[in-house]
Amino acid sequence: MPKTIIITGANGNLGTAVVKKFLEEDYKVIAVDHSGSHLGFADRHPQFELHGIDLTNEAESNAFVKEAASLYGNIDCGVLLAGGFEMGGIDSTDIAQIRKMFTLNFETAYNIARPLFQHMLQNGYGRLVFTGARPGLNLEEGANKIAYALSKSLLFNLAEILNKEAKGKNVIVSVIAPSTIDTPPNRKDMPDANFNNWVKPEQIADVLSFICSDKGNVLREPVYKVYNNA
Repeated sequence: MPKTIIITGANGNLGTAVVKKFLEEDYKVIAVDHSGSHLGFADRHPQFELHGIDLTNEAESNAFVKEAASLYGNIDCGVLLAGGFEMGGIDSTDIAQIRKMFTLNFETAYNIARPLFQHMLQNGYGRLVFTGARPGLNLEEGANKIAYALSKSLLFNLAEILNKEAKGKNVIVSVIAPSTIDTPPNRKDMPDANFNNWVKPEQIADVLSFICSDKGNVLREPVYKVYNNA
């Protein structure tokens, strides 16, 4: 019986690599994004479906998870990749930018995580993964991206709270903290960087595959620093 996974942010540079990886590993992939322009490879795959959910809408997100659970019984894994990025230090970051990053990086994860985590507790099994960031873990690195760093830091705190609640119930909440991801937009923005030092989307997909597999069963409260040499 294949496992079922929800992947948000599925149409992004990282999301497409993650979708591809989990389809290769015979998961039922329930992808979430506004469009599927980079997901053509999965269009006709029998174990793939794409949903255009507004993850900032709590009611819509809740209904989506409940419908998926009623259709497939168990949602075994949730990989929450949706989010956004913005530069800006304290001098240029107003409260509107803080709210924007909070909505994009925290609310979009929380709105899915809340019903999904409760579903996993009821089933006695689940792997939930948040996408943090190095500046959210080492906040001194967030000086010139303060709204982004603060919003990402909340995901590490949320994972800690949920892992305490799930103790002994075979539900594990992980956080991946990538450094710079090797994507076309990042290469364009930083043309003089050594791209070999960055982490490739496919390498992150491999880490996520491990997290959702039975090989990671002994881990608790895990944070994965996927930095490579960046």
